[in-house]
Formats: sequence, C-alpha cells, structure tokens
Amino acid sequence: MEQVSGKAEKGRLIISLRGRIDSGNARSVEDEVIKLRRENPGLSAVLDCQGLEYISSAGLRVILRLRKEDKDLCITNVSAEVYDIFEMTGFTEMMTVEKAYRELSVEGCDVIGRGSNGKVYRTDPETIVKVYFNPNAIDDIRHERDVARRALILGIPTAIPYDIVRVGDTYGSVFELLNAKPFSQLITEEPERLEYYITLYVDLLKKIHCTDVPGGQLPDQREVALKWVRFLKDHLETGQYEKLYSLVQAVPKCIRMIHGDYHTKNVMLQNDEVLLIDMDTLAVGNPVFEFSSVFLAYRGFGELDHSHVTDFIGVSYETAGVILEETLRRYLGTDDPAVQEDHLNRAKVVGYARLLRRTIRREPDNEVLISHCKKRLAELLPQVDRLAYDLLPEDAADAL
Repeated sequence: MEQVSGKAEKGRLIISLRGRIDSGNARSVEDEVIKLRRENPGLSAVLDCQGLEYISSAGLRVILRLRKEDKDLCITNVSAEVYDIFEMTGFTEMMTVEKAYRELSVEGCDVIGRGSNGKVYRTDPETIVKVYFNPNAIDDIRHERDVARRALILGIPTAIPYDIVRVGDTYGSVFELLNAKPFSQLITEEPERLEYYITLYVDLLKKIHCTDVPGGQLPDQREVALKWVRFLKDHLETGQYEKLYSLVQAVPKCIRMIHGDYHTKNVMLQNDEVLLIDMDTLAVGNPVFEFSSVFLAYRGFGELDHSHVTDFIGVSYETAGVILEETLRRYLGTDDPAVQEDHLNRAKVVGYARLLRRTIRREPDNEVLISHCKKRLAELLPQVDRLAYDLLPEDAADAL
C-alpha cells in the first residue's frame, strides 16, 4: 500500500505514512500497520510522517488505537500543516509529536569554531549553526540546549539555540548571534589588543568557576576523569597507573561549574557583551579539569604538529602559548613562575591522560603520539603530589 511502509531499525519499528489519510483509506492503512506490527513483534513503533500531507479524524482514530497498544508510540517529521492538526486535536499533549526539521546548507560558510562534538559555522551576519559530527545527535542537541538554559539562569552569558535543522546527514543547532565574533578572530584582527581580550576571557572564566550548580544538574567531571584513567590501566606501568588514579581520586568533589572546552573560539563578543558557546561539555568540578582542556587546546594537541593548534583555535601556535600563560597568570593572580609551572603541570597530568586515552581509542596506530603522552606522564607524575586547584573565593565573581 502506497500510504504505508515499515522497517525495523535500532530496536524500533519505523512506520512511514505518506500522502493523505482520510475516511476513504483509513481502514486499509490500519490493516497495513497491524500487519507490520505482527511481523515485528515486541518493537515500539515510530510513525514517520515526513511524506504525510493530510490526516483526517478517521486517520487520527487509527493512531489512537495504535497508542492504546503501544504506550511508547511517537510521531516524527511532521510538517507544519499536519502538526497543526495534531496540536488542535490534543495529540501533542498525549504523545511525543516532533515537527520536521528544515534543511540548511553550510557549504561555503565560515567555520568559526570547532569542538569535540561538532563544528560551528556562520551562515549569515545574524546566525550561527553548530553542526554535530554524530548523525544521531538529537539527544545531544537537546542536552546542550538544556544545560545552556541552566547556565543562563545561573547568570552565565550564553547563546541559547532556538531551532534544530537538518544539515546533510546530521543535525545542527541554530543560534542568533548578530555580528558576534569569536575571540580568536578578534585577536587575529587586533593583535595590539591581546591583553584586553585575555582580560575579558579570564573574567568570564572566573565567573563560571564561581557559579555553584547544586542538585546533580550537570555531570561530575571528576567521575569522567576517573573513567579516562581506568581505561589506561593496561596501557601504563603499574606504578604510574596507581599514582595517576590516586591523584584524580583525591581531587575533592565540587559543585562549581566548569565549561570543559574553554578556548578563544568558544568565547564570542557581541556588542561589547562576552558570550559563551558550545555548552555540551558543561559540567561541575575542580578547575584543574578545566585547565587540562585549556592546556590541550593551546598546547597539547599541537606539541608534535603546531598546525593542529592553528587549525583548531585559529591563532598561531606562538599566540596560543601567550594566551595559555596569561590566562593562568591572571587566573591565579601571581607572577611567580614556580607557582604557575606547578599549576600547569597539574593540568598537564590530566590533559595527557585524556589525550592518551583519546588517541588509543581513535588512532591506535599513532604510535608517535601515544609514546609522547606516555613519556610526558612518566616525567610529570613524580613531580606532582596533588591535582586540585584552590577554589576562587565566592565573592570573586561579584568583583568582576
């Protein structure tokens, strides 16, 4: 029957509805749906309405009867016109009904940011879109939207996505950021104002690190880091593994917010307002976990090939080093090089552990980088007795 087709996919029965469903064909549509369910017993159904042009009350009754048998039934890819029918009849309150996502092309658009989960493009002077690498990124997008809202409520200036779009074979989040520029671009265009932009950059970082997030609303980065270390048990010498694990385990639990991917492509300036983007890595934890990712962004990823930093951050390797040094100096509030080096080494321990795990998982044949990370950990672990940074005083954010 041309109105109905189905297939089992990832443990669910996808039933595609097309054309018009009304009193003239509703019975035959129902018979076909029943047949598909019998052929795929035990699978919850998803009604894919991408090709559905219209549905009458007779068709809606078919869905109601299906819903009685399948409490997990959901409806996806609904056009605006058909969605209005579901909304007016109360179906959107009874079950999950998702609108179809509009198509968006990023071909020829400038890449203004890149993280572990996706790329950020400027599509026009007012709009940016974060395109996810994962083709099944809807849950990731919803998570990022939710944590961005929480951050905004807690006083962190961030852009909130207002739309989800299809971009080729994957999805993207759309943000309105009128004429906003990432700090990497500003620093490149105005190198004489580097200190000014670093000041703004560190001020926002301090504000983030002074923000409490109670109630388990965000992931605990300490627990994430312990998983990284456990992965390395069979890849490090026993003494090195035990020292690394004990160091991470000894970091006190903390409900202070950290961004998790804080670099100058994820901080933007819009009409003199500093905004934070790329919020999917938002977590709680000690600042050492933040600075481990800061170190990787400006140095770790590019130690063996400096072009990686330039490609990732958008500034030269030398400028990235200055940003790292100045960020740490201003954050700690000291010019003492020994104190700065001590804190940087703590961050490096976590950073190299993360980079080693990442490389083994994604590039197991990259023996040069794997050997480099192991060597650096072997050098650093005897020098480091604790990882945790002292927390900023609670009134530090108010002083900014």
